[in-house]
Amino acid sequence: MAKLLARVAPWLPSGRQSPSGVAFRTLTGRDTPPLWELVNSDSTANVFMAAHLEASGTAAPSSSGGEVIGAFRGSRMLSACWTGVNLVPIGMAGDDAAALGTLLGESGRRFSSIFGPAESVMGIWSTFSPYSPDPFDVRAEQPLLEISEPSPVRPTPTLRHTRSEELERILPACAAMFEEEVGYSPYIGGEEHYRRRVASLIRRRHSLVDFDDDGQVIFKAELGTVSASTAQIQGVWVNPVYRGQGLSAGYMSAVVNEALKLAPVASLYVNNFNSRALALYRTVGFRQSGLFATVLF
Repeated sequence: MAKLLARVAPWLPSGRQSPSGVAFRTLTGRDTPPLWELVNSDSTANVFMAAHLEASGTAAPSSSGGEVIGAFRGSRMLSACWTGVNLVPIGMAGDDAAALGTLLGESGRRFSSIFGPAESVMGIWSTFSPYSPDPFDVRAEQPLLEISEPSPVRPTPTLRHTRSEELERILPACAAMFEEEVGYSPYIGGEEHYRRRVASLIRRRHSLVDFDDDGQVIFKAELGTVSASTAQIQGVWVNPVYRGQGLSAGYMSAVVNEALKLAPVASLYVNNFNSRALALYRTVGFRQSGLFATVLF
């Protein structure tokens, strides 16, 4: 088991030295510069943590209870992991990930998901899984794609930012996309949390949509996580009525254009078995830059 340094998170068990000499502790404000170094080593893969650091300005625990656990050898930070509702590893090698998975498992904590670079996610899951309820799904291979210039495909000109008064019109499409992608309704446990999430995206002008003449959503997407370096596209959905008509490439090209107004790189990740989506993104101009994985609970 890994040794735990000062400012140990209260949920972690008492420390013991691991064979590799890796130790874990909760990060503080003093750890912000080395955490940024880790994040910037792959700013596309680490957009979640970059966005958090830009918003909070610190590696210290957040007011909502989330914290970053750092893996250290001596005084050097090797890797880290956001621990909140979700687990999001940053630059975590296999052995470090496995050691953290054991610590988290023994703590008895539960999470909604683990997502990020595949080696890190699957390393955590390899030792966390014996302590965990059965996951809803394990997606071990999700190509991480990126694009840094406008798509060669002509963008659909009618895609635009969703307006605040259109929340009720777009919410069913968002819920349908979530259920198709994840496999269960986002309203489990109550609708209000998901409603606030969609409303927040609209308010920040990160929700994009096109409606038909009857007011039905044709296409929608979100810029779900945005940092100064990367805008991560999420929630891509085409109304089933309009599928198979060759509309997706033009809409995705328009999404890329909006994303590149916010950051120099637009990215997304997709299930490796979704061959149609992969072909679409290649047509639009995305290229693979890494591999993600997701464990859903």
